[in-house]
Amino acid sequence: MAPSRGPATGWCHDKREARVTTIIVVTIIVVTLLGRTEAKGDGMADNRFVGRERELAMLDERYGRDDQQTIVVYGRRRVGKTSLIRRFSQDKPTLWFTASERSDENNRRELALATARFFGEPDPIGAPPAWLDLLRYIAEKGRSFGKFIFVFDEFPYAAQAEPSLPSAMQIVLDHDFAEAGVFTILCGSNQGFMESEVLGSSSPLFGRRTAQIKLKPLPMAEAIELMPSNAAWQERFEYYAALGGTPYYLRQLAEGESFAGNMTALCFDELGPLFDEPAMLLREELREPNVYRSVLEAIAHGETKAKGIAERAGIAATSLQFYLKTLEELGLARRDLPFGDRSAKSKKSQYYITEPFFAYWFRFVAPSIGAIERGDGDAAAQLGTEGEVFDTYVGQQFEGICQQWMLTERRAGRLDILPSQVGKWWGNDPALREQADIDLIIEDDINGKMIFGECKWRNSLNATEAADLLRHRAELIDGPTDRQFYLFTKCEVPSIDGVTVVQAETMFGEH
Repeated sequence: MAPSRGPATGWCHDKREARVTTIIVVTIIVVTLLGRTEAKGDGMADNRFVGRERELAMLDERYGRDDQQTIVVYGRRRVGKTSLIRRFSQDKPTLWFTASERSDENNRRELALATARFFGEPDPIGAPPAWLDLLRYIAEKGRSFGKFIFVFDEFPYAAQAEPSLPSAMQIVLDHDFAEAGVFTILCGSNQGFMESEVLGSSSPLFGRRTAQIKLKPLPMAEAIELMPSNAAWQERFEYYAALGGTPYYLRQLAEGESFAGNMTALCFDELGPLFDEPAMLLREELREPNVYRSVLEAIAHGETKAKGIAERAGIAATSLQFYLKTLEELGLARRDLPFGDRSAKSKKSQYYITEPFFAYWFRFVAPSIGAIERGDGDAAAQLGTEGEVFDTYVGQQFEGICQQWMLTERRAGRLDILPSQVGKWWGNDPALREQADIDLIIEDDINGKMIFGECKWRNSLNATEAADLLRHRAELIDGPTDRQFYLFTKCEVPSIDGVTVVQAETMFGEH
């Protein structure tokens, strides 16, 4: 019996295998549904799903609409994009396809197979159809199927293998998917690609998205839920300073283990799941991973200005901006300017590693790779889990946590200010003839208010002296005269007139 040709697809189904294949398909669907019910997150034994209420609410609201929706979800690797979409789609019919860094033909073949199984068709045989035909087939089957979600995960991989894919997707979104009412989610980890080739004005897909989510790591207030329940308040700050709010990293933590024990097992053991994680991600994402590694190592060791980064990394200053820009697109680095300086060409720029785990890894793990591989991981871990150098590192991350906390207080209605600009300041103090900085500044242009904050992760502190210095430095900043002052501390300090003192232990309550 000759094989039959599927509608408008260009590939064949073998009718002789239809019955057997259908049985297999049913089995696969049952296993998949059970898997979605039991396994949340990233497929780890830890199945807790934390946060993302706003994103889930938006997705549910969009799904409830009658018209065709195209949602773009993007963010760097391990941040929880797939977990979010799985959570949203767990009780909805979903055609899920994840592209890979294989050939274009392999990606088309895998989507053809996933499509056939989703719609209960026999497995396709022969060469897979072109993208346009394949996507149109999904729409054609969808018209009679009813409402469903089509997830195209890691879209950049497929589009880079076949540059015509965005144009094909644009055609079906404008016509076929719109008529069929397909709820489409385009997802990707390559932030630069998603912003330029999917959301960018020069992309064929420009204007097609009906909503977008740039997924970021969890704030500390939510990340705490993924930390060991036995972690004391100080360890919670240390965990966040070391691992940030990336769910995948936090799910590796062993319940009942100490901070030092967990970090030693995860990072300072060559068999640990995070031992080579940043280096591996650089190798997967970038063509010159060793150069980017050198740049990140330079920043992690305190070089924040372009000249110092280039010199320590051993690369030409003229080439540095390309690498820094790429790291910014990946969400791994950021360029900061002093508060109030908005010049794109400012010479006061400073660069920082955005992701805490990358900052931690390049500061403490990367320099100890040789020792770890020789079996001296326990000794290497001491520097990265205790002592003055580690406390200094946590103090640097503490500044970002304090900023998070202030913005969370604002959203909860406990802070009477509407931020128009948030940042930090550094520059010259002419009165004291020294370089100075202010850890946190929030300005409210509408209501004419400013907040100045100092963050001190120290075991002891002269709070009055710190508050007086903060007030003095605030005079160096132009802006509204209605000013509030905050002092964030690790240690307990007495109250100070005119200053709100926030002790770290009280910031996120008991969990």
